[in-house]
Amino acid sequence: MANRHLRVAAYAVCVDDGKVLLARWLGPDGKRWTMPGGGLHHGEDPCDAVHREVGEETGHTVEIERLLGIDTVHERTPRRLRHDRRFHGVRILYAARVTGGELRHETGGSTDRAAWIPLDEVPALDRVPLVDIALALYAERPPHGRLTAPAR
Repeated sequence: MANRHLRVAAYAVCVDDGKVLLARWLGPDGKRWTMPGGGLHHGEDPCDAVHREVGEETGHTVEIERLLGIDTVHERTPRRLRHDRRFHGVRILYAARVTGGELRHETGGSTDRAAWIPLDEVPALDRVPLVDIALALYAERPPHGRLTAPAR
């Protein structure tokens, strides 16, 4: 029997003047760039989660423009002496526009830095796969909200 975990999260894809807003995540394997956003609190609407998370991680307020898509990830982590851990992540991605606030870094949270990164510099960043998925959804804008070719 496996230990199962479901996580639903919502993220903002903010692109302006050839730059994308990213947050640097403090993950178990080191610091990697990600989209601003994160897990929903129990009973929280995904749009409300995006507003909250973007504010916490970047200092900005945003207006959601449209739903870009939903991505899922499944991971299985074998564990010695215990049951395997199976993770299922559901990630809701929204195109958003910054409407206020000032860029700042989060302190005491899951990220330590926020920045507007030129799109042509993103491939050289140490980043989580979600960044590529989000930017592909932003570029492709599939009507069904799913990439035709995985960006992983």
